[in-house]
Amino acid sequence: MSIHHANPRPRNSAVTAALLLALTGAASYGIAAPLPAHAATALLQAETATLTGGARVETEHSGYTGTGYVGGYTDANRGATAAYTVQSTHTGNGSVKIRYANGNGAAKTLTLVRGTASQQVTLPATSGWTTWATIDVPVAFTQGANPLALKFGAADSGNVNVDSLTAVTPDTTTQPGSSEAEGAVLAGGAIVENEHAGYTGTGYVGGLTDANRGRASLTTTVQSAYAGAGTVTVRYANGNGAAKTLTLTAGGTASGVNLPATSGWTSWATIDVPVTFTQGANTLTLAFTNNDSGNVNIDSVKANTPTTPTDPGPPAPSGVGATLPFTTYEAESGTFKGSSIGPDRTYLTVASEASGRKAVNLTQAGDYVEVKLTKPANAINLRYSLPNSGDGRGIDATLSAYADGTALPDLQLTSRYAWVYGAYPYTNNPGEGQAHRFFDESRASFGRTLPAGTVLRLQKDTGDTAASYTIDLIEAEETGAAGTLPSGYVSAGTLGVTPNDNQDDTAALNTALNTAKSQGRGLFLPAGTYNISDHVNLSGVKLRGAGVWYTVLRGTGLKGGLFGQGGTSTVENLMIDGQNNVRDDAAGQAGVEGDFGTGSVIKNVWIQHTKVGLWISAPTDGLKASDLRIRNTFADGVNLHGAVRNTVISNSSLRGTGDDALAMWSDGAAVTNSAFRNNTVQLPTLANGAAVYGGSGNSVENNLISDTVVAAAGITVSTRFGDPFSGTTTVSGNLLRRTGSMEVNWNSKLGALWVYADRYDITQPVVLTNNTVEDSTYSGLVISWQRVVSDLRVNGLTINQTGLHGIEGNAAGSGSFSNTKVTSTAGAPLNMTGGFAIQRGTGNSGW
Repeated sequence: MSIHHANPRPRNSAVTAALLLALTGAASYGIAAPLPAHAATALLQAETATLTGGARVETEHSGYTGTGYVGGYTDANRGATAAYTVQSTHTGNGSVKIRYANGNGAAKTLTLVRGTASQQVTLPATSGWTTWATIDVPVAFTQGANPLALKFGAADSGNVNVDSLTAVTPDTTTQPGSSEAEGAVLAGGAIVENEHAGYTGTGYVGGLTDANRGRASLTTTVQSAYAGAGTVTVRYANGNGAAKTLTLTAGGTASGVNLPATSGWTSWATIDVPVTFTQGANTLTLAFTNNDSGNVNIDSVKANTPTTPTDPGPPAPSGVGATLPFTTYEAESGTFKGSSIGPDRTYLTVASEASGRKAVNLTQAGDYVEVKLTKPANAINLRYSLPNSGDGRGIDATLSAYADGTALPDLQLTSRYAWVYGAYPYTNNPGEGQAHRFFDESRASFGRTLPAGTVLRLQKDTGDTAASYTIDLIEAEETGAAGTLPSGYVSAGTLGVTPNDNQDDTAALNTALNTAKSQGRGLFLPAGTYNISDHVNLSGVKLRGAGVWYTVLRGTGLKGGLFGQGGTSTVENLMIDGQNNVRDDAAGQAGVEGDFGTGSVIKNVWIQHTKVGLWISAPTDGLKASDLRIRNTFADGVNLHGAVRNTVISNSSLRGTGDDALAMWSDGAAVTNSAFRNNTVQLPTLANGAAVYGGSGNSVENNLISDTVVAAAGITVSTRFGDPFSGTTTVSGNLLRRTGSMEVNWNSKLGALWVYADRYDITQPVVLTNNTVEDSTYSGLVISWQRVVSDLRVNGLTINQTGLHGIEGNAAGSGSFSNTKVTSTAGAPLNMTGGFAIQRGTGNSGW
């Protein structure tokens, strides 16, 4: 971590930790003492370097210094290298200034290598080949000889000329890893003190006292090589005998820091606060706000920044979430020319609906996002936002794509299935205001496999006519070959169903399914697009496509989907792509709905742009639905409705649903013994990640749920809808990230976990076991509202970082808590009213 001091370092030796991280492998940076007034410099004329791989001395373009410059960094010479040796008297932080010319009209890249470490360097365009510019790249030097090389690497765009390098080496040895608070910028009465022993460095920061409430703060600036999740470690002393709080602000996002009491003022402890870093400079402020209790001393503030370019957050523990066939690349974690947006969780902002609450906006020709593939891929799915049209009908636009600089087919994007307005259930009329539902997804096959290491670039070129492109994430995968006719199936083609002819295939498909069933066979849909305008009926039949990338059932208007009419059916290996552009609960149709009898299977199905993904009705018993991709529905992702039994939804990806992503609704009869298991849920634009409304014996297990937007918990157990609970409900092993949100109609702050007794008391057992809440927008666990929750059993709950309380409630009843750990809350770790009695077991901490 590097800090802006009251007496700043000399400009030539300021530490930008982006390259320092890459070259040293360090995950955090310290506050080093100011350097002496001068740093050692060495001018390295490029033409004196050791040149290999086609790099050569040239003199064609004027304006260079010395006797020439190094050219040959051309496409024909990928791998061209100029190598140097720099002597440094001390170990520490310095920089390399690269003087170059780039007359290409667009930024280009080379790779700076120091020993075995390397960092890609972006060289913005100059006005021509006789115009030279300088870019300053931070470098961590070791004492003695430091080999440096400037290389046209495999992931670079090259095609520049290099005139010279100026190495600025440290005059004294610095200590990366130091993070002394006394080196920060202090304000509002915060002062350096050394009264109490046990501190590190030259002192600690005091003055965070009641007299300075609302004013006292310490501010540091941290450079991060990559965007993504990390932590800030605060070392402090709190001899007050009770926990105290401060507020840490990073990237505009404020987080409460709960500082438990230490055994005295000479006893120091540390606490880790989760932080989402942006690439480049990050300002961190630790403040005694009017909402804090303060009165602590701060010894050090150490930033632990992400160490990889694709690090949107720590990986989910093994066994949590779905195992998915694609690799996800967050746009803000790649390399980009454009502007980043977020992080922001404010409802009705674009960033609030982006994965990790951050994305990249491309507005000018030449703006781009690029990522390096870590696995081979021949297809991508892009999550993005385009502007809407003035009439609310949407626009269509292309976006250019390149692989290692070679053009790929343009991506075909649209905003017609995004953007809604006004009050629930929303309209397509921009005049009603309150725009949201900004993002959609489009997919593209490249016709060839791009190997691992390929740099994939998405770029706004002059022919890409949308005013802006907001890029959230890219999912890349190998699709495999299209499936062929399996044994026991009859091809739809032999029964008169022809894809890709722009004809309505609904009647032909229903006839073909009945024929196949009468023959005791399943129906196979070869690769192609089948247009459907109403239900395709399933009554104890098997329907198989050639794969989700190959067989598409294309809806018409608000209609078109599969409808179960009883019996044991199988549906697999196909996509259902609707045309719903607004929520219409009466006229719209689900992707898959109805009664699926006993023992049916739905597997490897991709559903998008429908009213609902799966709406499963009674008397379905024993349905197994897995490996689903449900995206951008206008209502629920999955709803188990009424007397559904023994049904499991597992290993599926749900994103951008317009209501609960996963719901069990005991409406008129109980959903029983059913489970949502090992799913990955992201960004429901309204309502919860998972919800259980009544029922018996149901469970929500090992799901990864992130980024709920509005009127939403991560997981809720609730009597807001449906019948009372009639048996045990279990919520276990789930990981909730950045969940919880405002219920704007009630002005209520919903928690990551929410046990909500609304229409009825909750008197049956609710068991919360081994769940983890990370970075909750408000409280970690909320128990509400003024009714009875009489048998809550909590064991193994971890709540780490909340925007409000750790555990909050306004209910009667009681609950038992064991092994429940709460850290880093903005408000009180426990805030319980309404008479709810807490029975404390063993292993609790922080509340």
